[in-house]
Amino acid sequence: MTDSENDELRRPLGLTLLTGLYLFLFLVSASTFGNPFPFMGHIYLGTPAKALVFADSLVCLYLFLGIMKRQLFTWYFLLGYNMFEICNTVLNLSFISMGDLERVIGEKVQKDALWINNIASALAILLLTQYVYRHKNYFTNRRKYLF
Repeated sequence: MTDSENDELRRPLGLTLLTGLYLFLFLVSASTFGNPFPFMGHIYLGTPAKALVFADSLVCLYLFLGIMKRQLFTWYFLLGYNMFEICNTVLNLSFISMGDLERVIGEKVQKDALWINNIASALAILLLTQYVYRHKNYFTNRRKYLF
């Protein structure tokens, strides 16, 4: 095997880390099943929250598998999903009142800490999206389906 063929078969470290990150996000999403779910400026409880968590878990699982298989469609889906997550975070911060949040959680919430944590996570997702955007060449599988 030549060096160029060997390099082609190697998985870039960034892609391996990205795969691990989305596996972690899948596990975190699945572990929130049954808890209140903030979505698009509302807090959902009960069956709607479970359905949203289930849908989010499926999306994260698809992203994990798509990154693992280096599927080109996943590159587009990653960009869209990450932008959607940033918009969802901003809408939740804008429209969910502290009173509603404290009522659902059942304890006092520090507004400054909530803002800092959410904005920091949105910035991290934005940086991750920039990395994904710049490394489109890692996604070499042009098949439509994962399996």
